[in-house]
Amino acid sequence: MKKHNWLLIFLGPIIFFILLQLQHSSYLTPEIWRVLALTAWMVTWWITEAVPIPVTALLPMIMLPLLQIFKIAEATAPYASPIIFLFMGGFMIAIALEKHNLHLRIALNLIKITGTSGNGIILGFMLSTALLSMWISNTATAVMMLPVAASVINLLIENTSSTKVYKNFALSLMLSIAYAANIGGTMTLIGTPPNIVMAGYLRQMLGYEMEFSRWLLMGVPIGLFLLFACYFLLTRVLFPNHMKNIKGSEEVITGKLNQLGSISREEAIVLAIFAITAACWVFKSQLNKLVGSDLLSDTTIAMAGGALMFIVPVSLNKSTFLLQWEDTTKLPWGILILFGGGMCLAKSLEHVGIIQLIGKAVSSYHGASLIVLILVITAIVLLMTELMSNVALVAIFIPVVIGVAKGLDLNALVLVIPATLASSCAFMMPISTPPNAIVFASGHIRMRDMMKAGIWLNIVAIIILTMATYWLVNLIFI
Repeated sequence: MKKHNWLLIFLGPIIFFILLQLQHSSYLTPEIWRVLALTAWMVTWWITEAVPIPVTALLPMIMLPLLQIFKIAEATAPYASPIIFLFMGGFMIAIALEKHNLHLRIALNLIKITGTSGNGIILGFMLSTALLSMWISNTATAVMMLPVAASVINLLIENTSSTKVYKNFALSLMLSIAYAANIGGTMTLIGTPPNIVMAGYLRQMLGYEMEFSRWLLMGVPIGLFLLFACYFLLTRVLFPNHMKNIKGSEEVITGKLNQLGSISREEAIVLAIFAITAACWVFKSQLNKLVGSDLLSDTTIAMAGGALMFIVPVSLNKSTFLLQWEDTTKLPWGILILFGGGMCLAKSLEHVGIIQLIGKAVSSYHGASLIVLILVITAIVLLMTELMSNVALVAIFIPVVIGVAKGLDLNALVLVIPATLASSCAFMMPISTPPNAIVFASGHIRMRDMMKAGIWLNIVAIIILTMATYWLVNLIFI
């Protein structure tokens, strides 16, 4: 390990022990100082990524009992939160979609529908990328779409003599994949890790259950606005290509579909389970009313859908199933641990009174305009997420936002939702999100081009998120 990495590793514990020395020299209680010291240690490691982010998330389980804040049973309970199992079930379904190539078939058919003009192809890639990213990993979606996009770009090289047209089309297409993957993930509760972290905090700190269907009412309209803004800026303002038709592009898409062949039995079964699961999420309230009891929850539905992938046989004559247990090696276990650690830390912050102190500190600012407050919080999160992990950022920032909302006697969702959505709107830097890095590695994007597009999209995203949450949160969630 390099010397500077060792220094970063030791930096967290050093800050921890320094803050511990202050526990008897302030009006704050010793318990508050202990939790603040642990928080500082975790934030240091999360920001510097001196150790893997999930490893940092194990610290509350280890340290809170040693610091005499919680018993071990209390410290470990958040790591088994229903929210974590909601995400686990969603990922099992996503693994089945990927294993049997159903996600690729859906994407190719959608691209085929949108036409063969330059902008039509870009629109097709954006819509299919966003649709898939609602249900499976943003990173996996970008990886899958990249080779298909590269094939279309290679066709353009063969059929155009205009360097500017080629560059603008290739640039727009690659950026559209990254941006649509990021935006699509925000549209469902299981689409991106920050959404799940947020839902866990709401349940842990406010006793509020964020329903899958409610989030759709908020996430889909905002996501569509962001997608439209992204498409318009890329194709009409920043990098217009003016291409009427790309010769051979339809053959490329059709060729990819022909390679997949006709829909297999496995794909049909996975599609049926996926459709039933999604329908149960959307119509959960109606189904519970029908049976006269709240039997169904989002977590129960997710785990049932995931379990069916291991239970339903591909054929009655063979003992083969849609998923084998070995497939769970693809589950993001680190993300699940991160959720648990974040919720455990938040529980300790509330337990010792830190969140209440934040609320009291800001309670004197009742005269501040709500829309300005939303704008400021959205802008801060969006700019910070360009430089650090969006999951770590949400894990650190959402408890603070909840404390601010309590202090100002506001509905916490008015601040929490735009902050969470903003954490996934990183458009400027290749390092900001895995999809950004994946398309940047294609060689078709220069840093200055990504920053040029990203600056404009960041501004537009801040405006859209601010206005949408200001008008819609109380309408949908109250």
